[in-house]
This record gives sequence, structure tokens and C-alpha cells, in this order.
Amino acid sequence: MIRKISLLLLAAMLLLPAWQDRPAAEAAAASYKVGTKSLAVYKDADSRSTVKGYLKQGTVVQVSDEKYGWAQVSGNGIKGWAAAHYLVEASSSGNKGGAENLKQTSTEVWNEVSGSGVRLRSGPGAGYAVIGSVSTGDLVKRLKKQGNWSRVTTESGQTGWMSSQYVGSSVSKSSGKGLGPTAASSSRGSLQGKLIAVDPGHGGSDPGMIGKTHSTEEKDLTLSTSLLLVEELRERGASVVMTRNEDDEKPALSERVKTAVAADAFISVHYNSATNKASGSLVFYYSKSKDAPLARAVETELQGLSLRSNGIAFGDYHVLRENRLPSVLVELGFLSNKKDEEEVRNSSYQRSAARAIAEGLQNYFSRQSD
Repeated sequence: MIRKISLLLLAAMLLLPAWQDRPAAEAAAASYKVGTKSLAVYKDADSRSTVKGYLKQGTVVQVSDEKYGWAQVSGNGIKGWAAAHYLVEASSSGNKGGAENLKQTSTEVWNEVSGSGVRLRSGPGAGYAVIGSVSTGDLVKRLKKQGNWSRVTTESGQTGWMSSQYVGSSVSKSSGKGLGPTAASSSRGSLQGKLIAVDPGHGGSDPGMIGKTHSTEEKDLTLSTSLLLVEELRERGASVVMTRNEDDEKPALSERVKTAVAADAFISVHYNSATNKASGSLVFYYSKSKDAPLARAVETELQGLSLRSNGIAFGDYHVLRENRLPSVLVELGFLSNKKDEEEVRNSSYQRSAARAIAEGLQNYFSRQSD
């Protein structure tokens, strides 16, 4: 009997610390809401890591850690890392301790980029590989300066080296009740009042092109890139309509055009394939007067990507030919090319491409108003 009691007491003592630690772990988490239309959640605090899913605006998440502008979140069955500046405090009550600890790191000095299509490189010199790009109005945080080069991190969390001459004026960003620069405070705003139609190519039973090395399906890339483009456009003040929002949707070409009937511009997102060793991006237009100016504006920004730009070209595609809007179809890389396929699978490349397209649209409309 005494032995049984001793064993029970020992079991209780072993369980007690785990039970006592639980409230402390829970207290470290704080509740926040998603402050952007669609927030990507990554496996790691790195935009080049795997995307685990997307959270819709207003979704309440628990934040348990924060570093380098990233927040570790969990909500709607998704757990991973997201850009902290898209989160706003859900409530001032509850677990204030953890929230206050996170907010202490949310006021930082950022710099505005003062050049269009500025390349981010893997090291401090023009001989290093291009890993992305930033453009006028984007915000970067300088981490280190070496000679004429600066190591920076972007708002999306990408880190790289850029020429210091393009690191512009300082901007103090305080999140207030968020974790980093708020979506509202970092909005470029020059697309205010514009409605942009974004068309993720293929979908449903139509996979589009299939990569020769990794069997990457084009429809997956077009949707993920389009969702990033939507984020970039909304940050700049634009409203957006998408021709499809889900993987299993496959709208007819005519339906895609009809969906965009009230928009100010139409962007169809695709990835390419060829029987030769073709590589890089290409922007198609149909009408020289209606579409070509937009194609040139977008292609100019795509020149800053890690894959070469092949310029603009005439394309007799239904979504361009039957469209009354300024319209372009962008091909962002060749899935038939091993190097291209591996590059376009990276979320950092897709983010850079989305930013370049948004910047091109912004420049296009700026010129139209001159």
C-alpha cells in the first residue's frame, strides 16, 4: 500500500512541472489580426522558404515569437512565419506581457529606395548573383554597410546587398498597435482609385505547362504569384478583381475577360515553356496603341529580376484580343529550363516579379496622368 502511494506521489510530481509551465507558455502568446487581404505564412522566417498557406484579412492569430521583422503565427490551422508589419493588435486586453515585448522591437528606422528596378545581390558587389529587386518607394532596413554597398532587408523579409546610392531618406516607422510598419503607413498610394484585374493563368483540370525538372505545374505558380501581386497592388491603393481565387477554378477565357470589364487594366500571369533552352521573362501585348505602352512599363521593371527579360512581343491571345482594357500577358520564366524552373519556384522570385509588375502599373498610370 505504501509503495502504491509513493508511486502515485512520484507520478504527480513528474506531471506537476509540465502543468505549471503551460500557463507561462500561453501567456507569451498575443492575439493579432491580419491587416492585409491575403497574408502568406512561410515555414521559416525567410520569404525563400516554403509557403504553408494564406490567411485572410481579419483572421485572428496567436503570435509567439518575433525576429527580423517576422512574426511566428498560428491560426486557422496554419502555423509558421509571416511579415510582422501586416499584423495589428486584436485587443488591448488579455496577455499584455507578450504583446508588449513584441511591440518594443516594432519602432525602427527604414529607408526609402530611390531607384527603379534596383537589384538585390547575394554579396557586396556587381559580380554577385542577383536574388531580387526593389524599386522607388519600397522600404528597406539597412543592416550593414561595406564600401559602396549596403546589406538590407525588405518589408517582405528578403535580405540582400544593394548599391548604397539607392538607399534613400530615412523613415521612422512605428507600428502603434501592430508589430512593424503598418500596411496603411507603407502604402505607396499612387494607384489609389484604380481597379486592376489579375488573371492567374490556367487552373482546375488545366495545369498549364509542366516543369521538366521538378514537374512544377504552371497553374500553381500563376496563382501564388497573382496573390502576391494582389498584395502589392493593394499596398499601393488599388482595388483588385481576380479571375480565379482557388486552385480548382478554371474559368473560360471569355469569362476571364468579362470579370474584368469594369477594371482599368488587365494583367494575365503565366509561366512559359519551349523546346529549346529559352530562358527569362516576356511581356505580350495585342494592340500597339492600347496595350504596348503598358507592356513597356511592366517590362522595364521586369529587367531587375534575376532572370533576363526578353522584352515585349505581339501576342494573339483571347484575353488580350477580346479585351477593351489596356492588357498584357506576362510570362515570368521557362519551366522547360532547369535554371528557370528552380528560380521561379522560390517565393522570393515570385514576390520580386509581383512587385515589378505593380511598379510597372504604377509608372504606366503616372505617365497617363501627365
